Amino acid sequence: MSVTAETVRQLRERTGAGMMECKKALVETAGDLDAAAELMRKQGLAKADKKATRVAAEGVIAIERAAEAGSSGMVEVNCETDFVAREHEFRNFAADVARKVSASPPTNLEALLAAPLSGGESVDERRRALVAKIGEKISVRRFARLEPKGPQGAYLHGSRIGVLVSLEGGTNELARDLAMHIAASNPRYISSSDVPEAEVAKEREILTEQARQEGKSAEIAAKMVAGRLRKSLAEITLLGQPFVKDPDQTIEALLKASQARVLEFQRFEVGLGIEKKSEDYVAEVMAQVSAAGRS
Repeated sequence: MSVTAETVRQLRERTGAGMMECKKALVETAGDLDAAAELMRKQGLAKADKKATRVAAEGVIAIERAAEAGSSGMVEVNCETDFVAREHEFRNFAADVARKVSASPPTNLEALLAAPLSGGESVDERRRALVAKIGEKISVRRFARLEPKGPQGAYLHGSRIGVLVSLEGGTNELARDLAMHIAASNPRYISSSDVPEAEVAKEREILTEQARQEGKSAEIAAKMVAGRLRKSLAEITLLGQPFVKDPDQTIEALLKASQARVLEFQRFEVGLGIEKKSEDYVAEVMAQVSAAGRS
């Protein structure tokens, strides 16, 4: 069996070990994934092996600004329980990773994991040390970085929602207000022109079918669809949403009055998109009691 980038990736996810360690183990076991994982466990390199298949949907969002006019970095670092998410050392790790993203831009997540932290060890080495110490699966899930092109805003809602905003024109105060708005309203795009045509077409198809079922004439249905489509797009785009601090004004009007334009925004929410395991502990205990009674 040959050693491929895909098998290295799979072994990293399974063991929580570094890329070079995984590649070396795969070479020694002729690309056998199971044998490589077993070898690494014997060598003490796969302390996270049994934890790698767990669901890590808790965690924190951390944000760091390099300087007032510098770049901004944001990361999501996940763990298994909210108890660990509140733990001081875990939060310090997330803050250190955000600081690294802000100070020196990684090209991708793999490069970030290999990047050195202040103590000399890599992000991934620090992560694995935490896994061994805390006893939970810990992962650096994603990161975002905004370059200093103009006014920037950052907002953390607790530690579970983080937003970065970059503007052309306007002020840092406006950018922060927009970051707070994005945290609350969760737009998916900046403007309607950013919405993929396939998504627009699908929404138009749904609205057209709704109008048909309402028994409207073709002319009235067309007007209804156009109006409802505009409303639907406004709900998912930043410019179309009413400003949370002044609902009588849209974000588009706010920006126009401030002679500003949104260049980019990033919004992270802890665990968003991760399938969480639903556990009914009462049912689990009752099942164990019933099983014990039958034995």
